Amino acid sequence: MSAPLRPRPAAPFGAAVRSGGAGTGAPINLPRVLTVGVVGAGRVGAVLGAALTAAGHRVVAASGGSGASAARLALLLPGARNRSAAEVARAAVDLLLIAVPDDALAGVVAGLAEAGALRPGRVVAHTSGAHGLGVLAPAVAVGARPLALHPAMTFTGTPDDLGRLAGISYGVTAPVELRPLAARLVADLGGVPEWVGETDRPLYHAALAHGANHLVTLVNEAADRLRDAGVTQPEKVLAPLLRAALENALRLGDDALTGPVSRGDAGTVRRHLERLAATAPESVAPYLALARRTADRAIAAGRLRPGDAVALLDVLGGTYREVSRA
Repeated sequence: MSAPLRPRPAAPFGAAVRSGGAGTGAPINLPRVLTVGVVGAGRVGAVLGAALTAAGHRVVAASGGSGASAARLALLLPGARNRSAAEVARAAVDLLLIAVPDDALAGVVAGLAEAGALRPGRVVAHTSGAHGLGVLAPAVAVGARPLALHPAMTFTGTPDDLGRLAGISYGVTAPVELRPLAARLVADLGGVPEWVGETDRPLYHAALAHGANHLVTLVNEAADRLRDAGVTQPEKVLAPLLRAALENALRLGDDALTGPVSRGDAGTVRRHLERLAATAPESVAPYLALARRTADRAIAAGRLRPGDAVALLDVLGGTYREVSRA
């Protein structure tokens, strides 16, 4: 397990940043070292809190009710007091970071506002990829400054995550006036800002979930089918293949496509479906969905000529129904 990052001085925020529309319009005079609170000591909140501490900021309090959250706080934020969400919000003089599940975010923000825990001028940031600034409306109504700051990374909630933060992207939505502040926070975290419009947040998050979460499902599906085929260590078979496929896809796009679908090998795909239907029928539908989309992309990219795709598309679009019912 890698050691946490060593503290380094936080870069000065420079001149005050004025915020219009979404905030109170008063200048934000932030000190060089921010006093921060973290609501939600889950995997993301605890790690980002530790990264802010490493950048020289003061994380004075965090909320974590479960045993796992308390353990993360002790490991990653030993200098932060474990308090209720409202107490954390009151202690966060400069920046309140809210890192709770997407569906819980609106209720947490509203609850803090109703409790009088949010003060004018304070920056209230959340880490949800799916939400933008709208969910922070109750905080804005009492004069807080809104910021959506989503790290495009998967977290384990351990010190190992700190070493993975360098160079990652953050999906940031902020009022224009707060962009310098947002950019500086991202820089302190070692990342790069990607500016995402308010209405584009769901699409941005869907793309990340589709790529990362579904990748985990796909890898585990492949590993299970290898076990069904008698392979005792599927991870050893998959690791070099999948790493090469991922690197090629990121570098070459659709030109990285290989395999029976991109070649139009209808007979091979039919045999895949027949055996999947007999061995793991729950895998037939996802295989078909991905194969059809792969065929579409291969044709559009010129990797598969439409004439060579006729038999394949027949298997994927018609005959497969008989296979899936077998």
